[in-house]
Amino acid sequence: MKYAIGIDLGTSGTKTVLFDREGNVIISKTIEYPMYQPKNGYAEQDPADWYNAAVNTVKYCVTQSGVDPKDIVGVGISGQMHGLVMLDEKNDVIRKSIIWCDQRTADEVEQLNREVGREKLIEITANPALTGWTLAKILWVRNKEPENYARCRHILLPKDYVRFMFTGEYATEVSDASGMQLLDVKNRKFSKELCSMLDIDMSMLPKVYESCEITGRITKEAAALTGLAEGTIVCGGAGDNAAAAVGTGVVEDGKAFTTIGTSGVVFAHTSAPNIDPKGRVHTCCAAVPGAWHIMGVTQGAGLSLKWFRDNFCAAEKQTAALMGVDEYYLMDKEAEKVPAGSNRLIYLPYLMGERTPHLDPDARGVFFGLSAIHTKRDMLRAVMEGVAFSLRDCVEICREMDMNVSDMMACGGGGSSPLWRQMLADLYNCPVKTARSKEGPALGVAILALVAAGEYDSVQAACKAIIGTDKICEPIEDEAKVYDAYYKVYTSLYPALRENYKALASVE
Repeated sequence: MKYAIGIDLGTSGTKTVLFDREGNVIISKTIEYPMYQPKNGYAEQDPADWYNAAVNTVKYCVTQSGVDPKDIVGVGISGQMHGLVMLDEKNDVIRKSIIWCDQRTADEVEQLNREVGREKLIEITANPALTGWTLAKILWVRNKEPENYARCRHILLPKDYVRFMFTGEYATEVSDASGMQLLDVKNRKFSKELCSMLDIDMSMLPKVYESCEITGRITKEAAALTGLAEGTIVCGGAGDNAAAAVGTGVVEDGKAFTTIGTSGVVFAHTSAPNIDPKGRVHTCCAAVPGAWHIMGVTQGAGLSLKWFRDNFCAAEKQTAALMGVDEYYLMDKEAEKVPAGSNRLIYLPYLMGERTPHLDPDARGVFFGLSAIHTKRDMLRAVMEGVAFSLRDCVEICREMDMNVSDMMACGGGGSSPLWRQMLADLYNCPVKTARSKEGPALGVAILALVAAGEYDSVQAACKAIIGTDKICEPIEDEAKVYDAYYKVYTSLYPALRENYKALASVE
């Protein structure tokens, strides 16, 4: 039997999973690490923490599984996107990585819009300037820490730093590189034009591969640390959402997935580089060669439900502990008792501002229609519905761009909720399915490694053989009609509040 390893380098920790050739989990291990916030709005991590977690989780899986390391045909790495890792001439890390959720670069976003232009950025990189993306962070270091920028010889993304430490190769791949905002997304290579406009030395950038290509091999030193066989291939891997797409079989036109984690994502596969000229959704290269994906993001998805739980559901927490069940299970049961529309109560899930479709950091959460008849149970269901409304915003933009999103998977923590999946099916008016495997990104990059090793002819063929469907929620016609009416009201609220959000943000 042949095996592959998937390493999922996340924000809270790194999870490594050993799979067999059919995608079955043999063993897994997770190691957590901290995030540093030296100032309000800052978010940093130490790349050494990622590397040590990767080494130790891989070592655990290899040594504890009993599998012969020579039967592990490849390694794939999935990573949190947009983080900036800077190496000096000795390959030492210059400063902690500024990661995806850092918001310090507002001045640099203005600089990009001024020096390059919003339309030009979208034309080249398929996306408007964003505070969380890597390019603005590079400019921030150059502007605010010139001594660090002067020392920089190599720029890598989080997962690509681990790759470098395992293989000695400066490499990235198209899906993660798309989130740097330096990639010519249509042509799948770094943009000479953009680097020239911004005076960025292209020699600092890694070589770009397709996600299922071999990018390097495990060195003798890495083999000694991890237990892997020297020479084991490491494939391109993928950014976290592109990896999740492969791990859920979203690798063909018409297929899409919705993730409800802390944030919410609607991700649709496309064989053409379809770009929204308004910049409301992200277009990136897919982990499938010659393909792309469209991604809409809502900032406060699972975060909204967690906020409600932490502040208003102490009783549910206590009862769940006594019953030995998850508190979210009890919250689902409570929300099920409320009819669709939450008795004319609508929630706007903008706790952390909003990305799709509004790109407004000043937007904030709202309960609209609150009256004396409403109970905590109504508010709970309204929170879940508000998140689903915001995800339909993403779907509607995909449809506006002539994207077929009729085959929808649900994943992430929220995707495990039958009630939330039914809301999505009713609002999208299409079936919403779950995959048999819950490993998502780790499985996705293991599949990419199997393809790179020649175990499968293509990503699509591997997914067809490995990915299976677990549950299916069909839309309920009467509920869909109710939600359509509420969704029209929901979409009218942000435009009515836009200026009020700005006014609130300006209050000292």
